[in-house]
Amino acid sequence: RCCPLSPTGAQTTQLLVQPPWTPAVLWDWVTLTCQGSGTTAATTWYKDGQRWGQQGRDSFTVIESGTYTCDRAGTGLSPPVRFLNDWLVLQVPAQALLEGDTVTLRCRG
Repeated sequence: RCCPLSPTGAQTTQLLVQPPWTPAVLWDWVTLTCQGSGTTAATTWYKDGQRWGQQGRDSFTVIESGTYTCDRAGTGLSPPVRFLNDWLVLQVPAQALLEGDTVTLRCRG
């Protein structure tokens, strides 16, 4: 499957989560990468809705729980990615899922 397009057919900003599981957990040493048009210098990061200190970088390893988004000039704000630091987490693959899809669940603790 390929990435969904916006209604106008334009590319949208996306957050790539590696390893690709959601919700993401801090103890997985997850890397977030902002993908969209424009230069790396045009990347603005937000944590819990506030501008955050990783400006001008397209990727980093997350070390604080919270909800992250990024903005790239030309393609706008990404969908949010939530990070947890809970003792027990049920995860699903970080991809679009449709009814009838076979899904692998991970119970992590």
